[in-house]
Amino acid sequence: MSKKVTVLGAGLVGTLLSIFLAKRGYNVHAYEGRPDLRKSQLEGGRSINLALSHRGLKALKAVGLEDEIKARCIPMPGRMIHDTAGNLDFHPYGKEGQFINSVSRSGLNELLLNEAEKAGVYLHFEHRCTRVDHQTTTAYFTTPQGSIEVNSDFVFGADGAFSALRNSFMRTDRFNYEQHYITAGYKELHIPATTKGEFAMDPHALHIWPRGKFMLIALPNLDKSFTVTLFLPFEGENSFASLQSPDQVLTFFNREFADAVPLMPDFVEDFFSNPTSGLVTMRCYPWVKQNCALIGDAAHAIVPFYGQGMNAGFEDCHVLNQLLEELGTLNAEVLSRYQEMRKPDAEAIADLALYNFIEMRDKVADPKFVLQKKIEKRLNELYPNQWLPLYSMVTFSDLRYSEALEIGRKQQKIMDKVMEQESLEEHWQSLDFESIVRQL
Repeated sequence: MSKKVTVLGAGLVGTLLSIFLAKRGYNVHAYEGRPDLRKSQLEGGRSINLALSHRGLKALKAVGLEDEIKARCIPMPGRMIHDTAGNLDFHPYGKEGQFINSVSRSGLNELLLNEAEKAGVYLHFEHRCTRVDHQTTTAYFTTPQGSIEVNSDFVFGADGAFSALRNSFMRTDRFNYEQHYITAGYKELHIPATTKGEFAMDPHALHIWPRGKFMLIALPNLDKSFTVTLFLPFEGENSFASLQSPDQVLTFFNREFADAVPLMPDFVEDFFSNPTSGLVTMRCYPWVKQNCALIGDAAHAIVPFYGQGMNAGFEDCHVLNQLLEELGTLNAEVLSRYQEMRKPDAEAIADLALYNFIEMRDKVADPKFVLQKKIEKRLNELYPNQWLPLYSMVTFSDLRYSEALEIGRKQQKIMDKVMEQESLEEHWQSLDFESIVRQL
């Protein structure tokens, strides 16, 4: 095939998409506005590690990277909840042997860039796309050497939440777009390895300090450190606006996250030197105009609380590749089918991610919520083919996000009735589990 494909963005989704297309014989050129991260490790305030789970691993396996990526992962089979007194409570994510993986964003991106080059992808760095003419499939770039225009047969916008292709679509007729920032933002902090070079906490867990309107989380890194993220409202009593001095930050952390403070020797300095970033959900439609298509965050940016942003983008690539396998060549029908299949799932995971923010910061420390999870786990053990917890459907299965959301809503209505029973904590193990499942 001699068809030329322009991919905007050489981040995680852009490089994976480029690999899929190059392996099918397309002439793929990927353009990235930033320098080559393999030569310049600038993260720009973005989270430096991510949660990779089944959907993402499935896509990486399809391009032959399963073994390489597993060697770069730290498995996390559950959440470790830290209360204000420093007590720990471990909540498994799923069954024995099920886990999500902490992986370095830059490490994974580097792996994908190297693999893209091996597959024959042409990588162009410091090429910032300014606009795209979807009618002529022409992309316009600014580079250190000046402005250029690139013509191709297809253009994919894999250039993230502030996509140049999507911005170009917004200047066209009948294009719908909305964005919503939640009231909380986030800031990265750091737990280094101990003086003996070991992890300061259990590395096989996603650590959460849930505090109602805000929370702290920590994910392990291969160098024995933890990336810590503070999610906090921008304004209000406990907020970024209320923490303006080192003393205020120290007092706040000693009160809310006392067991983490000794593990973060530089957290006050990090608090003031690291950027504070917003958290946005973006929805748009259509994703496709003629031979131009949006993919990943460019089509459906979501908040990070289900750990599915990267996984959803990788699944976009996997679905597109399956359509190419089925239909043979990249054309209008493939792009239309891709959009038709993925749009409902993008809507579903966006809603799920917003809900999971509430779950992580509020509910994981609620005894009633914990009890519900115990009951659901028992239902799954007794009736594995009829009752699958929502988190497992989203994180460990091939069910479409939209199907998982629909089933999850049905199950929650049933559980709402179960949880209304008096003295449930004492008698939940003697519930008529079969009758609960029959309500599905």
